Amino acid sequence: MMLMAKTPAASSAARLVSASRSLADRILSTTGIFCGILILRDDGWAVIVDVNRIQSEFFPLLQKIIKGGTDKMTEAGVSVVGGHTIRDKEPKFGYTVMGVVHPEKVLHNAKARPGDSLVLTKKIGTGVLSTALKAGKWGGGAVDEFTLSMAALNKKAGEVMVEVGVDTATDISGFGLIGHLLEVLRASDCNAQLCSSSVPFFNDALELAGAGMIPGGTKENRKTFEPYVSWEHDVTENERVLLNDAQTSGGLLIFIPLAARDRLIDILQKEGVQAAHIGDVVAPGTKSGKRVLVFR
Repeated sequence: MMLMAKTPAASSAARLVSASRSLADRILSTTGIFCGILILRDDGWAVIVDVNRIQSEFFPLLQKIIKGGTDKMTEAGVSVVGGHTIRDKEPKFGYTVMGVVHPEKVLHNAKARPGDSLVLTKKIGTGVLSTALKAGKWGGGAVDEFTLSMAALNKKAGEVMVEVGVDTATDISGFGLIGHLLEVLRASDCNAQLCSSSVPFFNDALELAGAGMIPGGTKENRKTFEPYVSWEHDVTENERVLLNDAQTSGGLLIFIPLAARDRLIDILQKEGVQAAHIGDVVAPGTKSGKRVLVFR
């Protein structure tokens, strides 16, 4: 729920924000509805505060989640300007993102060319690890790396690839590495060769995949994309699972000409960004429908 008001000056805006916060807290305490505050000044829109403000006695873990989200939005340099809540069996939290980009600075997902190298900027396996964590089958200190990776923005990696001159890239999320790779290959009418032993996986992810900690989205990805993939016999079953693993806050898959690949990887690593050359784009092959060859 969003509280909105109009004010002519910053001083009165401050007083209005204070009053609106009190009202938001009263609404929350009586209805369970979280409120945000958006002030419209005479000189244009001014985002003042609080989306989903929560009193300390309400859902302390959710309060931390919202703070973490707000911190990341601040790090990314964007404003949160609205919000709403739902009641469900499981907690849900996310953002809808809107923005503008200069037409000459758009990165495409349809301009891959034979000879391009594939560079990945985060490890793979968040779907499997999340499933194991929720099932109580995994934990301890190994969770730290997994958590920090998901909390890391792709902002620095994006800035570096633009600086180097990349024009084709995609992020790795729900459709997994193979699914998002296929999206670019189809649009570009290319094929790719992917080296499974070069793909960086999170510690324990292969073992947990073998133990059956496989989320539904990962299973569906494999079923959907299997017709378009050729596997060399030595690619293990667990690697096949992880290459289809549905990622949360995954990295970027960058398509970079060979001549610029090493420079891109070097700059990314100096900036503290994971960077691995995992395969290459090749010319389209036979009409079998296969787009990706995976080998070790």
